[in-house]
Formats: sequence, C-alpha cells, structure tokens
Amino acid sequence: KCRTGPLDIVFVIDSSRSVRPFEFETMRRFMMDIISNLDVGPNATRVGVIQYSSQVQNIFSLKTFFTRADMERAINSIIPLAQGTMTGLAIQYAMNVAFTVQEGARPPHKRIPRIAIVVTDGRPQDRVTEVATQARNAGIEIYAVGIQRADMNSLRAMASPPLEEHVFLVESFELIQQFAKQFQDKLCGVDMCMEREHGCQHSCVSTPGSFYCECNPGYRLNVDGKTCSPIDACADGRHGCQHHCVSVRGSYSCRCRAGYYLSQNKRSCTMIDYCSFGNHSCQHECVSIPNGHYCRCRSGFTLQPDSKSCRATDLCNGVDHGCEFKCVSTEGSYHCVCPEGQQLQADGKTCSKCGAGHVDLVMVIDGSKSVRPQNFELVKQFVNRIVDLLEVSPHGTRVGLVQYSSRVRTEFPLNKYHSADEIKKAVMDVEYMEKGTMTGLALKHMVEHSFSELEGARPLSHNIPRIGLVFTDGRSQDDISEWARRAKESGIVMFAVGVGKAVEEELRAIASEPVEQHFSYSADFTTMTHLVENFSLNICPEEGKGETEIRSPCECEALVQFQTNTVAILQSLTEKNILWALLLAQMTARLEDLEKQIANKK
Repeated sequence: KCRTGPLDIVFVIDSSRSVRPFEFETMRRFMMDIISNLDVGPNATRVGVIQYSSQVQNIFSLKTFFTRADMERAINSIIPLAQGTMTGLAIQYAMNVAFTVQEGARPPHKRIPRIAIVVTDGRPQDRVTEVATQARNAGIEIYAVGIQRADMNSLRAMASPPLEEHVFLVESFELIQQFAKQFQDKLCGVDMCMEREHGCQHSCVSTPGSFYCECNPGYRLNVDGKTCSPIDACADGRHGCQHHCVSVRGSYSCRCRAGYYLSQNKRSCTMIDYCSFGNHSCQHECVSIPNGHYCRCRSGFTLQPDSKSCRATDLCNGVDHGCEFKCVSTEGSYHCVCPEGQQLQADGKTCSKCGAGHVDLVMVIDGSKSVRPQNFELVKQFVNRIVDLLEVSPHGTRVGLVQYSSRVRTEFPLNKYHSADEIKKAVMDVEYMEKGTMTGLALKHMVEHSFSELEGARPLSHNIPRIGLVFTDGRSQDDISEWARRAKESGIVMFAVGVGKAVEEELRAIASEPVEQHFSYSADFTTMTHLVENFSLNICPEEGKGETEIRSPCECEALVQFQTNTVAILQSLTEKNILWALLLAQMTARLEDLEKQIANKK
C-alpha cells in the first residue's frame, strides 16, 4: 500500500478505435492493479476515471466511489468509444471538470496532490502542448504512459517534469500489467516523512517526492509551514458570551465576572444573590451587588455605624406620612409641604403637578465607579422624585433615561413608558454600570439619539420644550465643551446637577443661560434632596414665578374668579375702617381695567 498520504488521482484512458478489445482489457487490468495498492477513501486517496476518443466520457468522478470494489465494478462496465484520438480535449476536461471541488477534488489549501495518469496508444489528433501546460500550471501532475504505437514527442509534451520520472513507453499491451508494479513504485515513491527530518510540530504528510506539515484540530499552521498556533475561537466576535470568552484549542467557553455565575445557556451571566444566603444580618433590607451585599433601611430610617441596624431620625422618618414632596417634623407632629410655585392639595399630602406646559425630558445619570452602588440607589431615588413632579402621559410630559460610564447606554427612550409608575419602576430596575466617566460621549449620545423622533421626541415644529438634565459626581475623562455647546444650539435646555467631586467649571459649561438657574450642587449624595426643588422651580417657570398673563380663555376664567374674590374682600374692608376707602377706589379702578381686557379678548 502507498504510505505517502492522500492523493486525488484521475485516469485518462484512450479508447480510440486503434485500441482493440483485448488490448482495452489489459488497460482495465492496469487501472485495477494500481487501485488495489492504494489506500482509498473519502479522507485518503480518491480516484476518478474518464475515457476519450473523439469525445470525452466521465466514467466516475473523485466523489463517486470510496471503495475498491465499487471502482472495479465501474471499470469493468466501461464500453470503449472506438473513435478518434483527442488527447488534448481529454486533458482539458480533466483540468476544467474532473479536478474541480464540485467533482470531489480537495480544495487547494489542503495541499492534496492532484495526479492525472494519461494512457494512450497513438498520436493525438489535436494539440496537447498548450493545454497540458495550462493543466500543469493549475497544479496537476501529469504522468504520460504510452503503449506500443504511442508518439514519444507527444508524451513528453504532456508530461510533468522531470520527464524521466513522468514519461513511460510500454512496448506492448501484454507488458502493461508488469509495468503496473513499476509504476506503482514510481507513484508512491518513498515516505518522505520517514526519510528526512521534516520539522513538523504536529504531524507530517508525505506526498510523491515531498511532504507537508499539518496541525491538530484547534490549531492553524503558521507561515513557516511547520509550527502550529491555537485557533482563537473568540476572535470573530460570534461567541455570544455576555462577559468573557475563553479560547480553548479551537473552541471556546464563556466565563462570568466575579460576583456572577454562568446561566444554563452557557453564555449569559446572572448576578449571585448574596442576600439569599441568609447570613447578612440586615435589620431592614439586604441589597445584593457584584461581590457582596449591603444593608439598606426603609424610608424614614438611618443606617447605623454597624452597617446593619436602622434607627428612626425624626417623626417624618418614623411614620408613613405620605407626603408627596417633603415632610416637615414639628414637636410631636409633622406636616407636608410642596415646592415653591405648587400648592398643597386638600388631602394635605399631594402637590399640584407641573402642569404649566408639557416637555420632553431626558435625564443623563453618571454610573461611573466613583459613584458606588449604595449611592447609585440614591441617584435612582433622586430621579424618581423628579418624575413625581411631572404629569407623564403620551401627549403630556415624556421622560427618557440614559446612563453612562466608559460607554453610554439608553435605559429607556422618550416613547417607552406612558405613566409615572411605569417610569419609576423602570428606574429602580436600572443596573449600575461602573468604570469611567465619559460625560462628553454621553452628551453626544443625548443630542444624536435621545432627542431624535425615532426615540420619541416630538418634532420641533410642535414647540414642545426639550430639557436635558445631566447628573455627575466627578471630572469627565473626555472633552464636554463641543457637545454641551451643540446641545444648547439644537434647542435643548440643559440642567447640570453635581455631587461630591463634581467640577463646577464643567457644570457651568453644560448648563444653559442664565447659568445660576440651570446648575445645582450638593456636597454628598445623602443631602441632595433640595436639588429636586431647585429643578422644579426652573422646569415649571409659570408656576414658580406666580405671574398672571391673559393668554387664553382658560386664563380668562381665572381672571373672573379673581374678580369675585376681590369684590368679597372689598366688602369686608368697608365694614372695618373708612381709611380703606382710598384703597377701595384704587382696586375698583383696577377691576374695571381687567374687565375691559376681557372684553377686548372676546
């Protein structure tokens, strides 16, 4: 058997009329003798057979049979064509058809030798020199076997160099079977991997007169053709691992960051719930974070120095007061208050909403590593306090949320939620990003995406104010000036809120004019509640200023109510003191002016 590794062999057999029937039988025997000594199979040597005369006929291709028995049956069933001798046409067919990947030849990068064995008994009736050269240049090694009347010049024109190893002339058909043994030795040659120091790191594959190196599965051959390197299965980015991809010998596995475990799908990661272990000792609530947990007190209580127990700080913190905006403790009691410009409702707890106008509000919050998990929870509470001030609806105020660190992530766009409760729940579900502080990148994302109509911003023609609120606790790691300027130039009213180590210069660069009304600062996260009130006063200017202007029929109704209240007050004043008479006259005159304004509006 040949020990030189896999080959792709195609027999090109002359069945012209000059080959008599008994002579053709010896050619059958020649092919079967060669095949009997080959290691045939899909991953070993593959064999194909074509015959030719004035035309070419494919007997079986390289992909047809993979056992010697099947090949021998097909060879025995060949019926000679018995016409002319178009050897050039047969070589061209072998090059263009028989040795294609579609017909079963291995791809060139596998470096499997392609061998054509041309057996003929006469002179070709067409040109062979040019087409044989093309075939050799295409990587086909041609052996030319002439029998009896064959033309030596034609054999030499079609064979591969060196000619002394690829051209054979057999004196008669009777001797071809003896020649098969000699040809077998020439075809198989010696095992080059055994004869010389090949230097292959993994395995050596011998071919006639040469060899090449192959790598084990999971490795690729380096440019030196000998050494092998592991294939990085993670490099193409199609692994789908949520956290980390680890390449292992041509394959890969997914791993999770510390504090997470790999889910059943072997790709996504789930945070370990450290609170579920039951050993946290938190008096009120336990909050799991990557690599651990922390204790949190219910509203109205303060976490003690032991980081586990909680204590009520005042009456507002000790009871469920229900105040919408702020609870003020007094001796033995408490009462609710609202931001300036809003009125406490009849229930003594809720406040009038920011109803002076509808806005598109996008809040951009800092999720960098310096914020820390427990403070990030306070930031989310801060966001929800602002949401409480707004009349959220599809046709009213819309709210979007963006978080940033070293990258930017839209938590939800303006058109995602249509009620305050939906937004507040989504805010509490936001996961802390950690890492850097790329405030400039976040501003770019806000301008280009968050305020686009695709993400829910109303068209500029609707005159709906666009408000951006940026919350940060430190210096930005990139430039903010360019995108802060673009945001304001695009019509976005910018508010800047800083905490802790936030840089005042950067906050002022972000804020719209007048700057003093559009930026706020708090020394730490636990004392930033007053910032909500500042924001409310500026986002609801009509309510905060308390100005009265006649601009619509609805405001005319308010003017009528003012008239009624004024008359009642005047009647009460006349009963008390005559000194109020002058004031009465002045207010009456004012009342007449207001009535004229109403008449003019109508």
